Amino acid sequence: MPATQQLHDLGQSLWLDNITRDMLSEGTLQQYIDDLSVTGLTSNPTIFNKAIKSSKLYDDHILEQRNQGLEGEQLFFELALQDIQQAADLFKPVWERTAGVDGWVSLEVSPTLAYDTAGTIASAKDLHDRAARPNVLIKIPGTTEGLPAIEEAIFAGIPVNVTLLFSPEHYVAAAEAYLRGVERRIAAGLNPAVGSVASLFISRWDRAVVDQVPEALHNRLGITIGQQCYKAYKELMNSPRWQRVFNNGAQMQRLLWASTGTKDPNASDILYIKSLASPFTVNTMPEETLHAFADHGETGDLLADDGGDSTAVLGEFASAGVDSGAVAAKLQEDGAQSFVDSWNELLAELAAKSASLTS
Repeated sequence: MPATQQLHDLGQSLWLDNITRDMLSEGTLQQYIDDLSVTGLTSNPTIFNKAIKSSKLYDDHILEQRNQGLEGEQLFFELALQDIQQAADLFKPVWERTAGVDGWVSLEVSPTLAYDTAGTIASAKDLHDRAARPNVLIKIPGTTEGLPAIEEAIFAGIPVNVTLLFSPEHYVAAAEAYLRGVERRIAAGLNPAVGSVASLFISRWDRAVVDQVPEALHNRLGITIGQQCYKAYKELMNSPRWQRVFNNGAQMQRLLWASTGTKDPNASDILYIKSLASPFTVNTMPEETLHAFADHGETGDLLADDGGDSTAVLGEFASAGVDSGAVAAKLQEDGAQSFVDSWNELLAELAAKSASLTS
């Protein structure tokens, strides 16, 4: 049995952190679904930038939309939505089989809206309507300004992938925003079963502190933060407030492990997959990591519901001078900026490609 199937059978969903038009047209994504137990997909501006830059399959579509006067963000979302819709159709059987627990595909609002509540709400509604697929999650950042947008989107029945979460505090705030939206739907007599995941970024923690801590603590902070978040996740699932919405037909907002490709060449290439095995969560991984785990993966021990030794390990990091709260805030700020940078690169690439195709 492939390691990917073993992990899936333990109760964790394996999602691909990539999308390209080549992958869709050549049947690669379908192969991942059939052979590697992949049950969902995430995207972001960096992923689309690389896809459009490296493929000619977008050229005719770019030219067609360009001739209709589209450029910039409008042009990008026309391209992205076609890929997202096709991927969503491939995962639709999974979504139906699991009653909406799995089989999701994610598309992000413009990263320039990370601190714009009203703009995020408007964009989420627009993209949800245009995607016209029940299994598309709209990615909204878990910034202070993003939290009310998450609540409003859920209340409006828009499935949400909360992105840019870096700490237990970030996660709990995102989960509570989701819960408020669900509670409002129940109070209004609406169906509370609106899909959502909360994406905790892992590997960026270890990159952020690598020069501050002794070698014995290298590549341990991301996993430790993950353990802490998993403990908070399990506590929320079992709390009376959440049990009440479950009794009304709501779904749990699943915890998703993001940024799980290993950045340290001296560490295992499946470090964040093996270490974060946990039921009723999602691990979204780059293609290289997916293939590595399929080739030589092993599941290891499941995460402990009580956080295991994470409190003690955090104490070691604190003794080494790491302020995890400050690092989390900086990571979220830097993450938002990095997505804006990728967004600007993406729009510049589109403009250059449009110009070359119409010249």
